[in-house]
Amino acid sequence: QVQLVESGGGLVQPGGSLRLSCAASGIIFSSYTMGWYRQAPGKQRELVAAVTSGGTTNYSDSVKGRFTISRDNAKNTVYLQMNSLKPDDTAVYYCNARRSKPRTNYWGQGTQVTVSS
Repeated sequence: QVQLVESGGGLVQPGGSLRLSCAASGIIFSSYTMGWYRQAPGKQRELVAAVTSGGTTNYSDSVKGRFTISRDNAKNTVYLQMNSLKPDDTAVYYCNARRSKPRTNYWGQGTQVTVSS
């Protein structure tokens, strides 16, 4: 059974930092592209950052320079370090694991991030 379990969300003031973690089980973690998505109320889910099995990263323009995605294949865990947080970063953040061959796509349950003074 595949599980993606996020942790690290919470309430933080503008300008603060949070580190999200996503622990995966039931998959060959090192073969998956891992990503973080977010969904704010009334908005569509959007990609925040992703890291391929080879370590290549990509970020949405809105978080470039502030967020860093990383993975630890030995721990089957992907991280999202979020710095200089803004109120617009408030959303539920979801962990995603996807692979093209065979085509598979898994989601975590989400963790709430609220940026407010």
